Amino acid sequence: MTARDITGAATSAPALASGRAGLVTSPHTLASAAGRDILQQGGNAIEAAIAVAAMLCVTMPHFTGLGGDGFWLIADGAQGDAPPLAISGIGQAARRLPSALLDGGPLAVRGPASALTTAATVAAWEAAYRVSREAWGGTMSWASLLAPAIAAAEDGFAVSRSQDFWYAYRATEMGDAATWHGFAQTFLPGGCAPVSGKWFRQQALAQTLWQLADGGAREFYEGELAARMASGLQATGSPLTRDDLAATRVHVSPALTMAYGDGVLATLPPPTQGVTTLQIMGILARLGLRDCAHGSATYYHRLVEAVKQAFIDRDRYVADPEYTDVPVSAMLSDAHLSAAAARIDDHVALDWPQRFREGDTVYFAATDAAGRAVSVLQTIYFDWGSGVMAGDTGVLWHNRGAAFRPVGSAHPNALMPGKRPFHTLNPGMYLEGGRPRLLYGTQGADGQPQTLCALLTRLIDYGMNPYEALSQPRFLLGRTFSDSRDNLKLECDAGDNVFAALTQRGHALAALPRHSPLAGQAGVIAMDVDGLATGAHDPRSDGAALAA
Repeated sequence: MTARDITGAATSAPALASGRAGLVTSPHTLASAAGRDILQQGGNAIEAAIAVAAMLCVTMPHFTGLGGDGFWLIADGAQGDAPPLAISGIGQAARRLPSALLDGGPLAVRGPASALTTAATVAAWEAAYRVSREAWGGTMSWASLLAPAIAAAEDGFAVSRSQDFWYAYRATEMGDAATWHGFAQTFLPGGCAPVSGKWFRQQALAQTLWQLADGGAREFYEGELAARMASGLQATGSPLTRDDLAATRVHVSPALTMAYGDGVLATLPPPTQGVTTLQIMGILARLGLRDCAHGSATYYHRLVEAVKQAFIDRDRYVADPEYTDVPVSAMLSDAHLSAAAARIDDHVALDWPQRFREGDTVYFAATDAAGRAVSVLQTIYFDWGSGVMAGDTGVLWHNRGAAFRPVGSAHPNALMPGKRPFHTLNPGMYLEGGRPRLLYGTQGADGQPQTLCALLTRLIDYGMNPYEALSQPRFLLGRTFSDSRDNLKLECDAGDNVFAALTQRGHALAALPRHSPLAGQAGVIAMDVDGLATGAHDPRSDGAALAA
């Protein structure tokens, strides 16, 4: 792919796309185009998604990258009632933690001390690629799937509005070279941030992608590339070693599922908050929405109160199940969900003092002509992750370790050597008769389950198409970057009467602008029984859905 090809691909961003030969949705048009091209070359949904994933690591470096984590749901409609396959790519904490942390000291949120978990994004690609080859008969070479991303890193691309926004938001912090170690050389060319539309190249990242294309995914964990990354990270003060990188493995399992309506919702198991999204939907199923007009104050009130009930459980239980018992079955039991629903008063809002987690992510999905489907989230946690570059590799490392609680805490998510942190990421699927009907996910950390319950009720209960569902007003309970109050933020086109009615029920309201980026950047693909896929990406993003 040439620079001219890249420029041309970015000019098309339809709001709604449909096709029978396959469809891709992502938050960046170049990434969607990369996936569409793979489908047009005869690739399957997994192969298309890997091309999308790699391209997003180049074109959305503020939200994802090789130095982060990734989560995949993979479904083959021909498998009958078998749940989708879940690939949890979560890096584990360093085996040798600094003494300050072992003594219960606070966790850093930026800088070298925050780069304390390995990165499993590339390992997740490897696991998905193996499924493509062994179960789906995939024929595309590994190198061909990375080729579009390599071209974009080498030849350059135009900086997006999203990247420009997060440059501007973090401009003051980025001047701290001790914290944002090695960041300026790659992301502040000439000493300043490139503005929206300016051409941007990442030559070091291109060379790293070439090494992965030639040496395979394990080069990232065991090869010469791994040695350079580990050396670079340790030079900054990160506790990660080459042995830590080599120990990185993904967890592959059946998806976590729950019945809803005429189908089944599927998501990732703990330590993700996928169980939280299922709990919210289970509570809503018991509250019912048939007596509730879409967009009414009662509609928003029930969604928000269901979120509160599920978040109480999430913050009490969800952590790495290899280190603590996570009572998933009990959390999703009829008795437990019915009790939670019974605690919700249609006229009174529950007080909300809970801690809010920040984080940024990219969601993408793909289907192919055979009806197979992939739903994916990738992340470097906070925008720009730890701010630390892994040596001269062009890889920006994530700060997911900041999601732990301090060592010695009584909380199940307390930091321990080798442990995986709690993760907000939970891409999803909705299946009927074992066949995928909806693929969905969103950026937004704590906002993810909130956005998903709004999308799912609109898609399933109110029969909206993907773009209609994505365009409706959304809410966000808790703090944001610009408002530290624990209030309920609602996009202003919800209407003055809705604001007044919610305030009367006890909600502390604040207005968000219409289609605010703070309300998450989501994507949806819907598939009907005849094999027609219809999809869209959020009007709050720079993305697109493209048909093959």
